[in-house]
Amino acid sequence: MPRRPTPRPEDVPGLPARRAALRLLDAVLRRGDPLEIALHGAAQGLPPADRALVHAIAAETLRHLPDLDALIDSATRQPLPDDAKARMVLRIALIQVLALGTAPHAAIATALPLVDGGPRKLVHGVFGTLTRAAPSLPSPPTLPADVAQRWAGQWGDAMPPAAALAYAVRPPVDLSLRDPGETALWTEKLDGRSLAPGHVRLPEGVSVPDLPGFAEGAWWVQDLAASIPARLLGRGEGRHVLDLCAAPGGKTMQLAASGWRVTAIDQSKKRLERLGDNLARTGLAAEIVQADLRQWTPPAPADAILLDAPCTATGIYRRHPDVLHRIGPRQIAELAELQAELLTRAAQWLKPGGTLIYATCSLEAAEGEEQIAQLLGRHPDFTPQPAKAAELPGGIMPTAQGWVRTLPDTLAGQGGTDGFFVARLVRSIKA
Repeated sequence: MPRRPTPRPEDVPGLPARRAALRLLDAVLRRGDPLEIALHGAAQGLPPADRALVHAIAAETLRHLPDLDALIDSATRQPLPDDAKARMVLRIALIQVLALGTAPHAAIATALPLVDGGPRKLVHGVFGTLTRAAPSLPSPPTLPADVAQRWAGQWGDAMPPAAALAYAVRPPVDLSLRDPGETALWTEKLDGRSLAPGHVRLPEGVSVPDLPGFAEGAWWVQDLAASIPARLLGRGEGRHVLDLCAAPGGKTMQLAASGWRVTAIDQSKKRLERLGDNLARTGLAAEIVQADLRQWTPPAPADAILLDAPCTATGIYRRHPDVLHRIGPRQIAELAELQAELLTRAAQWLKPGGTLIYATCSLEAAEGEEQIAQLLGRHPDFTPQPAKAAELPGGIMPTAQGWVRTLPDTLAGQGGTDGFFVARLVRSIKA
């Protein structure tokens, strides 16, 4: 009986998506590229359904990376190098079976061609050994050891377990309302719940663009913690605010809806286009400026400034698991240096008596508390204006210093929030 010809790799169904997932994980883990940015290049030319699969494979692999590696190491005589292709291919094959519901035979059929010219027998043997034992991934996932150690050192030993628990839960979808006076109306219409005026937390599994109020711009998606910086500026009453690093525009829209005259500045043309689209959808107005804040200077001092500074984004690790693998002490130090530069420049652009809000979506003290301590040391004309409990969403309290710091256990029983730091400072009125 003639032997059936071995299928060429390009004929294996689903293989292009797995190749793209391998490229994407390499971009994140070896080059340190953000997952969402690297996805475009890695999945170029694939149809939308395959792009979604590529993203799911990569994101779930990153979410469970320490646990996948522990499984792989349990089935090999000697640990594979961290950057070995065999290890990466095994991660991809195993995550499909253990988290995405792919049948083992389909997972290995699309895995082996990825190691052509490499240790196919090793990959096949380890995969078979593990899947025959019917393993499962622990819940909650294990945090990378260096991240757990860093966070425990900053926030205490209880923080990493809380972060792991938050990691295991799908983050909620929060909305900010154009008119906070309609909070009860939209909470009922959207079958959600509200934790603050102008906020609705949606039930799980809804399709946001299909909801009432989306097309007419009655609300926009914005995590509850991300809404706090603009809340601390209150009503604008026609005063001028600089929204620095503004795109994609959630805070810009909040400020405009609260009566501020907003100038929104961002370096990214693409992100500013999205900000413009959001303003058009909501019917809100702001002046948009594309500029690098390290070179730009406003024509006149502003009544208020909101600096949502570029940061490591470790506070949104639940939505973007790549940050736990891309970010370390070097990246934190580099971004802290940039934040200090931007804070120093922004401080000069504020009128006497004006208010400065500084915020980052980071769980690193170097990007939050330490930045404000250093700014106050450099600028004795600035004083803290502590946040008040009445200004904040229910269940979020100011720190002893008056800052706002959300951690993985903040509102844990209600779906949690992103990790954020927010400080409010006032510039003294000079004689």
